[in-house]
Amino acid sequence: MRPSLFAVLGAAAATVSAHNCPVANTSVVAHDGTPVGKEEVHNGYNMYITKPQGNATAAVLYLTDVFGIQLAQNKLLADSFARAGFLTVAPDMFNGTPAPGDINVPGFNTTTFLNTHGPTQTDPIVAAGIAYIRSLGITRIGATGYCYGGRYAFRAGGNLTSAGGKADTAGAQAVFAAHPSMLTDDEISAIQGPASVAAAETDAMMPAARRTEITSLMQKSGKEYSFAVYGGTSHGFGVRVNVTDPRQKFAKEEAFLQAVRWFSVWL
Repeated sequence: MRPSLFAVLGAAAATVSAHNCPVANTSVVAHDGTPVGKEEVHNGYNMYITKPQGNATAAVLYLTDVFGIQLAQNKLLADSFARAGFLTVAPDMFNGTPAPGDINVPGFNTTTFLNTHGPTQTDPIVAAGIAYIRSLGITRIGATGYCYGGRYAFRAGGNLTSAGGKADTAGAQAVFAAHPSMLTDDEISAIQGPASVAAAETDAMMPAARRTEITSLMQKSGKEYSFAVYGGTSHGFGVRVNVTDPRQKFAKEEAFLQAVRWFSVWL
């Protein structure tokens, strides 16, 4: 019998303690400040790499929203995973040209941008990040993705074929996605391990009906899963929120803890 969500979270707390991950204190979540990691080129791609204290035995592949590693909040959240005990690697998903901070600026076409950054372009970048982590001798890999990156977190934990044949992105043993966009039924059904989703209450890319469909597909996959909806939130809350709003600040921090506890149990 699949354990309930409450049982999973209870087990997670015990495992986190064993891993010496300070996730019981939300102060590990950085909302502002200076990122502490470094950008390095590996396997032909730029990556933001941030390390925990001591030797890491597990890693998180951090797959960003359309604003890329150039967005300070993405680097700070990656740093937060490192403080929770995981080597964290965030590949530059857009080769230095992410979407502008305000996607409504004149001249920027969201549809064109997304069409030029589909699986054919992005899967090799994800695969390069996984290969770099493995080159360090780390095989316990979790993939976390936000908005655009949520789809590729599922692909990293799936068994898929693409235009180039069998995808070589697979390699994540556990997946977490916050308000994933453009996630297809096939990508959900192909998941090979535990997957967890944090959804916004108000999200045109994942309305209530789609949330129900995703939950049903995750259940049918036969893998461990959890699905949480955070009240008072909108698309993007996992990365960018108004931290002066207690509900939004709580939701961002709780979604982060949801991810860390998930990885601490299933990696």
